[in-house]
Amino acid sequence: MNYKANSVEDYIDQLPEDRKEPLKKVRLVLLKNLPKGYEEGINYNMIGYYIPHSIYPNGYHCDPKLPLPFINLASQKNSINLYHSGIYAKKELLDWFVAEYPDYSKRKLDMGKSCIRFKYTNEIPYELIGKLAKKMTVAEWIQIYENTIKK
Repeated sequence: MNYKANSVEDYIDQLPEDRKEPLKKVRLVLLKNLPKGYEEGINYNMIGYYIPHSIYPNGYHCDPKLPLPFINLASQKNSINLYHSGIYAKKELLDWFVAEYPDYSKRKLDMGKSCIRFKYTNEIPYELIGKLAKKMTVAEWIQIYENTIKK
């Protein structure tokens, strides 16, 4: 589902009622646990957590007018999705997350390259999402990103 929102609150207001509270809770977990320097806003028509131009003036190489994305949060047709660029770019982080997931959820992990899908919104592993959010500082993400795009 594609929401046209100008703010995070506007995005949440457009969600179906059954998605609002779980998405708000994931949002609060991210805000509480992301290291200093990430900012929240609307990015790619989703709730985004990114490195602002004030910290990383180069922006995103695909469109330098955009800040450097890190995590996006969205309500899609069948799930709430968490898009985590760090999992895509750092195999050790992906391996850690995949190994930890069964300790926090009885459901099978539903995941793409950087997308973690939560179809059962009453079973979102909030504690694990918080731990994941803490694992990559702004400086580390910039370093990994720059090393990746220079290849």
